Amino acid sequence: MKRLLSLCFLLPLLVGCNSGPKVTLLPDSQFDTIIDGKKVALYTLKNAKGMAMQVTNYGARVVSLWTPDRAGKMSDVVLGYKDIHSYVNNPGERFLGAAIGRYGNRIANGKFTLDGKEYQLAAYNNGQCLHGGLKSFDRVVWNVDSVMPNKICFSYLSPDGEENFPGNLNVKMTYELTDNDDFEINYTATTDKATPVNLTNHTFFNLKGEGNGDILAHELTIRASHFTPVDSLLIPTGEVKETLGTPFDFQKPRQIGSRIDMDDPQLRNGQGYDHNWVLDRHTDKNLEWAATVFEPVTGRQLEVWTTEPGLQFYSGNFFDGAATGKSGQPYDYRCGIALETQHFPDSPNHPDFPNTILKPGETYQQTCVYKFRIK
Repeated sequence: MKRLLSLCFLLPLLVGCNSGPKVTLLPDSQFDTIIDGKKVALYTLKNAKGMAMQVTNYGARVVSLWTPDRAGKMSDVVLGYKDIHSYVNNPGERFLGAAIGRYGNRIANGKFTLDGKEYQLAAYNNGQCLHGGLKSFDRVVWNVDSVMPNKICFSYLSPDGEENFPGNLNVKMTYELTDNDDFEINYTATTDKATPVNLTNHTFFNLKGEGNGDILAHELTIRASHFTPVDSLLIPTGEVKETLGTPFDFQKPRQIGSRIDMDDPQLRNGQGYDHNWVLDRHTDKNLEWAATVFEPVTGRQLEVWTTEPGLQFYSGNFFDGAATGKSGQPYDYRCGIALETQHFPDSPNHPDFPNTILKPGETYQQTCVYKFRIK
């Protein structure tokens, strides 16, 4: 079924470009392999307007996403690699385009206590647990439950004790490319033991086009009057601080690069922006606007909508040119921006933060929408 769908999309996109702008897709063959006894493949989604997105079930990763600029030219605006080998053995950023879990972001010292029991996770990132551990959701092969022309449904059973988290966690996740030029992600999860859950997606965007320089001239707005400061290991201090009068105030549009190198202790800790913003929400669970990114040369605009209380803005401070992207260009310093909708980092160790413990009988639900527009 997947091959039939791919053929249906490849022919009009690669050959029949008389009816619209050209999109160059990666060949399926570069992702066909077996990992941990499970088949890995590349899937192509397309909406009625000609937007196209490729995803793989290895880490449920977004591999490419083609959108038009104000002149109608299509570009791939997400960072990624050209084949599965590069994802498995990459020398650079591990999380490109991946689903993140069980716990997105950091847990201090890789430890938390739940129902009187202390759990020790893999403290592999400067002594902290990052994005769920050593072999977390980005490094497993997800089940593909269904594929439609513009939508794919994934599922994964994270077994009790995986990365030392308690409980069998059943996760279902859908990626949909709508005819409104929205990329919508829906998550649900259930468990048979109480466990921390904080799911997100780690797609990196460059609205100039992947491999086309840094993101410092992108203009960013975040609907947040507060953020959570971090220590030198990027663990929240527990404080919730006002953004007003700081380089973290993006309540009005600001170029990302305008203050990123200021002599500010929080910017020094993150080597730029790598922080959680506390969103100014009207409701607890409704889908609400969180942020907008605008790239003035191409006119591309990306809006982020979420049901979550927080947004991690990461300005790509640790890209170092070690890895080469799909276009053949090295991924250099600050070449992409991640906007991760989430609960707050290290919440299991901060009872004042919004709750991240999922209990038996409850259902975790989250929606994130990336809306692409032209301005």
